[in-house]
Amino acid sequence: MSSFHFQVLQATPLSCAVSSKPRYSPLEYLETCSSMPHLKQHHAHLIKLGLSADNDAMGRLIKFSAVSENRDFNYALHLFDTLPQPDTFIYNTLMRGYLQGQEPAHCILLYLQMLQDSVFPNKFTFPCLIRACSIHNAVEEGTQIHAHVFKFGFAADGFCLNNLIYMYVNFRDLENARRVFEKMPRRDVVSWTTLISGYAQLGLVHGAFEIFELMPERNSVSWNAMIAAYVQSNRFHEAFALFNRMRVEKVVLDKFVAASMLSACTGLGALEQGKWIHGYIQNSGIELDAKLATTIIDMYCKCGCLEKAYETFKGLTCKGISSWNCMIGGFAMHGKGGAAIALFKEMEKEGVVPDNITFVNILSACAHSGLVEEGRYYFLYMNEAHGIEHRMEHYGCMVDLLGRAGLLDEAKKLIDEMPMSPDVGVLGALFGACRIHGNIELGEQVGNRVIELEPENSGRYVLLANLYANAARWEEVANVRRMMNERGVKKVPGFSVIELEGVVNEFIAGGRAHPETKEIYAKVDEMLECIRSVGYVPNTEGVVHDLDEERENPSYYHSEKLAIALGLLKTKPGETLRITKNLRVCKDCHHASKLISKVFDREIIVRDRNRFHHFKDGECSCKDFW
Repeated sequence: MSSFHFQVLQATPLSCAVSSKPRYSPLEYLETCSSMPHLKQHHAHLIKLGLSADNDAMGRLIKFSAVSENRDFNYALHLFDTLPQPDTFIYNTLMRGYLQGQEPAHCILLYLQMLQDSVFPNKFTFPCLIRACSIHNAVEEGTQIHAHVFKFGFAADGFCLNNLIYMYVNFRDLENARRVFEKMPRRDVVSWTTLISGYAQLGLVHGAFEIFELMPERNSVSWNAMIAAYVQSNRFHEAFALFNRMRVEKVVLDKFVAASMLSACTGLGALEQGKWIHGYIQNSGIELDAKLATTIIDMYCKCGCLEKAYETFKGLTCKGISSWNCMIGGFAMHGKGGAAIALFKEMEKEGVVPDNITFVNILSACAHSGLVEEGRYYFLYMNEAHGIEHRMEHYGCMVDLLGRAGLLDEAKKLIDEMPMSPDVGVLGALFGACRIHGNIELGEQVGNRVIELEPENSGRYVLLANLYANAARWEEVANVRRMMNERGVKKVPGFSVIELEGVVNEFIAGGRAHPETKEIYAKVDEMLECIRSVGYVPNTEGVVHDLDEERENPSYYHSEKLAIALGLLKTKPGETLRITKNLRVCKDCHHASKLISKVFDREIIVRDRNRFHHFKDGECSCKDFW
């Protein structure tokens, strides 16, 4: 029996020895500790037993004080300072505590103290230390720690090496990350997945996929890393193809893959795929945490199914601020300002404290619904009632609201009085309003500032060219086009997407890649013939000078018309058509869509880059203001 255990037995009262209850040593009692006051009682008892310098005993106290849910890190440091010779376990525990408290620099400094005190690290020291370097972006120190991993004999430790890969990925140093990876004696799924994520973070999606294909075995985490890489790069079709392959290979869908695929559905407007994933989540018992719930609500909102989004929201047993914000934002983008404000009031009644995102969504709802007075009220209310300072996004929403309402002078005055310099979003909102209301002088002034701030954005040049074109200033239109060519700025190509029977169909203006092209074009001609009988006259303005929409092709073969035609061919009478477009809907397609909804008795929901348009009975929810 060790001397330590002998000491504990000698200190145990005789009454305990004859008790029928189980006997515990003071160290075993520490395992039941649940609070700092309780721990301090144990500490006092250990001092009485003469164990105040014992690393095993004090290490347990330090562990609870440093890393438990009820921790008191300052007390852990106090205990550490009383020890004459703290061991590696104690140093490691305090490093974890610093990391848990978001103090990575102190974690690195403690390691230096550890070395100065001639305490040798073990394999549990380095993962925590490497993470600290990653978080603190301590590149030089991280490189030195890498050398220490090898110096102290842990060159074959997979856990240490995986953390080194993660560190170099975080430093955006793929060369060293790859070097560590390739020299590993044994690579596990974590090694492969971390490297895949590294390539994806730098936008090297093809490289990430090459690594993915080389993996000897994959789990749901590695599948999700690759799917997420495609989603984050807006390569949604490839994300769907990989997801389908994953299902064929019988890989279990977890909540992380579900979240990534719901984002892909959101990007493409693939409602039926999104519904399937939602159903899978419900039927398979996947935990519906706040983040996943918000992703589902966002998917339904952005796929044009507001009713299902609200049904999902109402069905949540516990609604976090992100869920409230998402639903309010959904009402906003669909032009339902009154519903957004009503939900906000309900949120306040339930005691949920709004944040700055809540008010971005409320002000956006007011802007999309033309609620000028309400917007003014909530712009003041957020600061006066909740103490939330106005940020750039809030000013952007107010300028958008005032600009859409034609109050350009008030919008400009608000910009001039901002406590910070307006960014391209704020100025862009005023610029767009100038085009809508035909204010050439102010639009020209603001437009040139916007282009200076965002010279690579083709949409800014397009808007300025259209502003000039509406005023028949053709020389300036030519100058803008020349400026785009000289700077190598390319217009983003327009496309529209419609999902039918679980298949995502994508169209470009005048495109003929679809296998049913002949039938689609015949249906377009039929659509146009029908709406001409109720007054449709093509709007040729966009064909002449509108760079923003697909001017290379006649307006009657724009991508959204092709998508609507396929929808009419493939769906039953009365079914809603949902279309996603990456550009602003042009005037001709907007007018045509209203008439098609009336003549064919369909609701057509189009999500363009600005908002949702609900076409029904010859009217649009945007009230012709977009």
